[in-house]
Order: sequence, then C-alpha cells, then structure tokens
Amino acid sequence: SADTRWQREMESAFIYDETPDQERVAEDVKRAMERQQPMDVLICGDVGYGKTEIAIRAAFKAVQDGKQVAVLAPTTVLVEQHLQTFRARLAEYPVVIESLSRFRTPKEQEDIVTRLAEGSVDIVIGTQRLVSPDVHFKDLGLLVIDEEQQFGVTQKERLKALKQSVDVLTMTATPIPRTLHLSLSGLRDLSVIRTPPRNRRPIITHMMAWEDQTIEDAIRLEVDRGGQVFFVHNRVESIPEVAAKVRRLVPDLRVDVAHGQMPERRLEKAMTDFVHGDTNVLVATAIIENGLDLPNANTMIIHRADYFGLAQLYQLRGRVGRSHQRAFCYMIIPPNLPPESERRLHLLEQHTELGAGYRLALKDLELRGAGNLLGTEQSGFAHAVGFDTYVRILEDTVAAMRSGESGAAARPAVPDVSVSGASYIPDTFIEDEGQKLDLYRRLSKITDLDELELLTSELRDRFGPLPAEAGRLIDASRIRILGRRLGVERVLATAGTARVNFRRGAVPRMTSLRDAMAGREVEVEVRRLQPLSLVFRQPGAQDVAPIIVEALQRMLEEQRDFVRTG
Repeated sequence: SADTRWQREMESAFIYDETPDQERVAEDVKRAMERQQPMDVLICGDVGYGKTEIAIRAAFKAVQDGKQVAVLAPTTVLVEQHLQTFRARLAEYPVVIESLSRFRTPKEQEDIVTRLAEGSVDIVIGTQRLVSPDVHFKDLGLLVIDEEQQFGVTQKERLKALKQSVDVLTMTATPIPRTLHLSLSGLRDLSVIRTPPRNRRPIITHMMAWEDQTIEDAIRLEVDRGGQVFFVHNRVESIPEVAAKVRRLVPDLRVDVAHGQMPERRLEKAMTDFVHGDTNVLVATAIIENGLDLPNANTMIIHRADYFGLAQLYQLRGRVGRSHQRAFCYMIIPPNLPPESERRLHLLEQHTELGAGYRLALKDLELRGAGNLLGTEQSGFAHAVGFDTYVRILEDTVAAMRSGESGAAARPAVPDVSVSGASYIPDTFIEDEGQKLDLYRRLSKITDLDELELLTSELRDRFGPLPAEAGRLIDASRIRILGRRLGVERVLATAGTARVNFRRGAVPRMTSLRDAMAGREVEVEVRRLQPLSLVFRQPGAQDVAPIIVEALQRMLEEQRDFVRTG
C-alpha cells in the first residue's frame, strides 16, 4: 500500500541527514513495492552509505501490510548489529523482531521458528540458518539480502523460492558479475548510491611485499595518533604464528587474535576489548569483513591479499576510513604473482576514490565474465556466442516474456555473425569499463545502417582511429543489419573464405553480384539447394568481412530496384 502516517513518522525520526542518493533510492524502492509485479532491486553503495536505513524503511512498509520480512546476512556479527539497529529504529511501533544465528540456543531457535510459521514474528534477521528446511513463513512479503556476494546462488534462490511473489531487495558494495549483469541487462532494477557521507575521505592503498620495518612503521604511525590497527590473516591454522610475528615487531603494544573457530566467549571478549580500545592490534581472519563500525581503527594490513576476491578485499578495506581521519590499507603479496592476480589487485590500488565499489564491480564483470544466467555459475564468459550477441539474445527474450509472446514469434530474424579475428573494444582504445559496456549495449540495439555510421563517427571523434578489433566489431554489426533485411540466417567468415546461409524461402536478387565481385578478385559460389547459400573466396585475405558487407549492400540495392520497378 501507499505510505502511511506511521511510515512518514518513522522516516522523519532518522537522526542523520539523508544524502540525495539515499533519499532517491529509498523512494524508488517503496514505489517498486507498491507495483503489482514482485520487486527485484539491487542497491549498490559503499559501506556506510545508508543501505541499511533503506532496508529498514522497506521492511516497515511490508510489515504494515501484514507481511513478514526476512533479512539474510552473512555473519553472526552482522546479524547482531542489524538486530540492534532494527529494534532501535522501530522501538516506537508494535513490530516483533527476532534473529536466527548460532548466538541463539537451540531452544530459542526452535521457539522463533515456531512463531515464524504462526506469523507472530514480523521481521527475522539471520545467517544461512534462514534457508534451513525447518524454517517456514506464514506470509513472507519481503526478502532483504545484505552483502549478497557472500552467498551462493543456491542459497539465495532457495529462500526466494519460499514464495514466488516475494519482493527482493539486494544490498552490496561490490555485486558479483552475475548479479550486476542481470541488472545491466534489465532483468533486475539497479539503484546506485554514489553520494558519500559528510567528511568521508578516500583510503590510501599500497600493494607491497612483506617488510618488517614497513609493517612496524605502519602500526606505530596509527597507534601514535591514537588509533588502532586491523591485521588480516585468513588462515586459522597459522594465525597464532602470524600474531607472534606481529608481537615481535611491536612488543610494547597489545596484540590480540580473533577468528570464527574460537570459543564464543573468547571471541566476544577479543572483539569487545578491541571495540573499547584495550587492544592496539587485532590479528583476525575475514570475520571482521562485515558488521564492524569502528571509527578509531584507520589502518589495515592484509596478509596474502592474493587469497581474497576483489569484492572481499573491497569490503575489508571498508572497515577503515569511517571517520574524518586519513585511513591506510597495506596489501601484502608474495613476489612473482600470476599476471591475472596482480592485475586484479592493482584495481584496488587504482580505485581508492569514494564510491568506487560500483566501478570495481564493472571491472570485475569485464575480467571474470557474466556467468550463467540460469545456472549456479556466478562468473564466466559467454564464449559460445560472444558478448554482443549474448546481450542481444537476452534483451530479445526479456522483451518477448514481458510482452507475453513466444520467443520465436517476438524475436526478429537477426542473423548470427562470426568473423575471423578478435572483435571487441580493447583497453588501449577505451579504458573506462562503464563506457565500453554502454557502447556494447548501443551496438547490440542498432537496427539501422545510418545509426551505425553515426556511432562509428562518434567513436572516431571521441577516441581516435578505430583499432582492428573495433573495426571488426563494427563490420559484424553492418553484416547483421544488412543480413536481417535480406533473410540471412548465418554468416561464418574465416581467413580468405566466408559462407552466407539464407533462411529457407529467402530469394535474394544477385544478378550483378558475380561480376562485381570478380572485379575485386573474389570468387563467388552460389549453392541453390534450399536453403540458399553463398560462398566467397579471396585467396590470401585475412579479413573478408568488408567483402561480405559490400556483397550484401549490392544485393540489397538490387532488391530495392526490383521492388521499385515492379
């Protein structure tokens, strides 16, 4: 339903000033919840940019309509933080909020599960315990997935399958390639929060080998200005040895250890001591990745940063720099890293500006690929058809499903085109990944030669002469546009040879084609068995795409003359 008086009162009680982006995204989410079709929104915003407040407003809106809300978080620490935040924000209203995690005893968990099934719990916040087979909802209306990159596709889909009409709100700083690609392709709505909180400053990031003196200097610099240090080592079996090494470097400072396999009371004490400032250096695993907001900790050292994914490193780095103090992040790597790993880590070193999470996710999509749309793979390249063809097929299918037509009836007869040699936009031509993705999408949508020529001229004006790879990409688009009008089904071009297959029933005009191609020293073979096909041969040529473009243009012009003269 539309916003109620309670909704407006609750929102006005927010103690911080909303940023323009935060306010806009919150309104977009509420309007999406009011539509008839289920909402599926991805909110992309850096840590501390106000995503949780948007989730609270959406949850309160769902509860007022008698619906239940499930909030899925990756760690028990983050679950407890969300529990406190939700309860504090909704304390003035009759909303029952519970949590499901290992911090609850088996008896407490059993009671909460029973009350969920009865409908007496409005909002439940939990870890993967929420996707257990014994958890049932009376009337689930909204699913909130926080830090979605921490969950597998199977877990997310299992919870979503509890009810087909559930609204889904996904929040992350760096979405996985599959999730981002679904949003860019139009299968999910994407909202980006780019406005940083007041006084937030970028984090200085360095990549380096292990050097005792540098590490000691980094720790002492932070402690001397009254701050604390995170030292991340993500191997439980060797963390005592690393902690001992840190203690030898700074014997006069208080160093403690925290990891997920410690007894709960011991872990709680280690975290509490650090929060209260009793510990100078906390040597921890990635357990600190989510849920900690410590303005006093502004230096992080990540040991063996190559063991982490790009999104995980970005999340870890986001634990520091949450105050007005300048923050530092040191990523320790071994020598002789594989080029792919080194390239991935350099992205973090380059993207230190505020709100870089979305740009990093776009680069991750380019490096790792979009993954499997219907399967469980969350990254990977669409090798079989190529990126532009894949986007076109996906958009056609989405349009067909939205219009209610069958895919075969709704999709135009666009030929499949494969040209020899690499056909893409290289980094040396356009560096910005956002611009490249936008150009790929524009290319996939063009259906007119004049539009294609305008885009080609724009590329030359903005970025200079087209490299060979981009030229082949443009040629493939020309072939696709011309072939669509002539009834071409498939074009396969290799070095010196090309085959053009027409659809069954197509009757192209080609009386002058053989003579015209002979002047170009191109042999043309016409195979008139249905479906009709043409074979072009140009000995010694590496790229015959221009020949195909010229041939199709001649055939189209001849077809137009034939129609004009009756």
